[in-house]
Amino acid sequence: MNEFALKYGCNPNQKPARIFMADGSELPVQILNGKPGYINFLDAFNAWQLVKELKEALGLPAVTSFKHVSPTSAAVGVPMSDTLKKACFVEDVAGLDESPLALAYARARGTDRMCSFGDWVALSDVCDVTTAKLIKREVSDGVIAPGYEPEALEILKAKRKGGYNVVQIDPDYVPDPIERKQVYGITFEQGRNEFKIEEALLENVVTANKTLPEAAKRDLILALITLKYTQSNSVCFAFDGQAIGVGAGQQSRVHCTRLAGGKADTWFLRQHEKVLALPFLDTLGRPERDNVIDGYINKNEEDVCADGNWQKYFKTRPEPLTDAEARAFLDTISGVALGSDAFFPFGDNVERAFKSGVSYIAQPGGSIRDDLVIEACNKHDMVMAFTGMRLFHH
Repeated sequence: MNEFALKYGCNPNQKPARIFMADGSELPVQILNGKPGYINFLDAFNAWQLVKELKEALGLPAVTSFKHVSPTSAAVGVPMSDTLKKACFVEDVAGLDESPLALAYARARGTDRMCSFGDWVALSDVCDVTTAKLIKREVSDGVIAPGYEPEALEILKAKRKGGYNVVQIDPDYVPDPIERKQVYGITFEQGRNEFKIEEALLENVVTANKTLPEAAKRDLILALITLKYTQSNSVCFAFDGQAIGVGAGQQSRVHCTRLAGGKADTWFLRQHEKVLALPFLDTLGRPERDNVIDGYINKNEEDVCADGNWQKYFKTRPEPLTDAEARAFLDTISGVALGSDAFFPFGDNVERAFKSGVSYIAQPGGSIRDDLVIEACNKHDMVMAFTGMRLFHH
């Protein structure tokens, strides 16, 4: 198959639509179930590159959750604490600890659950039964992987009344080194971004503190690879083997940092004892719980603890999480890694990052104010490496 017809493009009025190999060769994918759309494939192919590179760089199974051509999170398969399992809604999953791929999925899908609603999933390894069972119970558009265990495939094919999108990709496929796309009838051409992100990239430490633990190196590599496939401008916070806050597509660098930092704060606060103990109604579904938790933490559209509201969500009225309690909890956090796809032009990014527990930073460097950014890091005893390489993605 060298061509696959799509229902439409980005929007229903954009027809005809297809994916195809311009040289007439076979597509490197098989559609095992469903009928993926234009945006589905954009997510799938970007997401696959991300997890493939993570697996190669860190030697661990990797998973990412994608929405609208940017990752909500990415993670590798490392053990989870009981608290983390509860925050990710996977404390009830039998066999989770025996499947590194399922652990990576639980982390990636559990990080930013609101943004992952209706996501596309990419798996670096053959999908096993435990991972398939986890995917089945979430609201998701589809999955791409290099293969599927027979039972896992049957589990996924039963999802969404048999319409769930399941794509298998040839892990040995090597794309053409030149990329082309059209905008307004004009063809753009560039070399593929084959820049390799590895530990050697972190050797140019420019701060007074030069101690970079192995876990921090792992998390910085994870953050940078995540950024390589995130719409720019972008900043990524990572911790304990997973991206915990992705700020994508902002015009201002500090807005990226604020957005990613806010998501990281929400992620940590999901593990606050008050949040873990929320007495949800048994009838409340997983997506509804996600929305309520976000409202409880961030106090956005409604006060979920207010009289007349709490009865819709809880068995008993919970005590609010106060701003002072949230700040006190976040002040205990440290060791967070931060990657930026381009240089920090001002020290305000460092100051905002520090509020979310960032201790380690990797960014290209090259700003005329590098000295001020380094000074801000030194003030907070942070470690910062200049990678020398921009990672814009559009």
